[in-house]
Amino acid sequence: MIDSAPSAALFVANDLALDFINSAYGHSAAPVDVLQGDQAAIDWLAAAGVLDAGAVPTPNGVAALAAALRDEARELLAAARAGRPFQAPVVNKVLEAGRPIVQLQSSTDGAGPCVVERRRDGSAESLLEPIAVALSRLLTGGDLRHVRECEAHDCTLLFHDTTKSRKRRWCSMALCGNRMKVAAFRSRKLNPPGFRGGQ
Repeated sequence: MIDSAPSAALFVANDLALDFINSAYGHSAAPVDVLQGDQAAIDWLAAAGVLDAGAVPTPNGVAALAAALRDEARELLAAARAGRPFQAPVVNKVLEAGRPIVQLQSSTDGAGPCVVERRRDGSAESLLEPIAVALSRLLTGGDLRHVRECEAHDCTLLFHDTTKSRKRRWCSMALCGNRMKVAAFRSRKLNPPGFRGGQ
């Protein structure tokens, strides 16, 4: 199992939507859910860089909506990768209710007009809107062939392989890569080529 504190957010996916899906990880024997409670959800959004945690009060229900969005995101990713049709009621609700306010304004530095975008309000939908946008972009414009699950037998983390060779195998070298390489080395030392136990 990944050696990590239960509240530890992991940002290894090279994609905001996949990192959001990865906020629940591990197998059924030792599951980890980073979004346990409204404040934990706000903390994750701040750690992801989509929210200044001190700038808004924590709305009630943000963790429940985040969990529903994450569950649907996982299902939508699986459906899109398999080429199956899908429904996206939670994502669409967040996109609609949380859409930012966009205004044309005069710049304060004399550089001319500029478009300013700001959060609509402090609702859960408004706070989670950047996640729904990131998921929409991943599903409609990302190359889903390069979305992978870590090859470590006890890891469930997803990542977008952006390496030049497209041969990334682990969620990260620090979490799983080094651990799996050490295990493979030990296995080779204990069972060298040509070795037959019991003879």
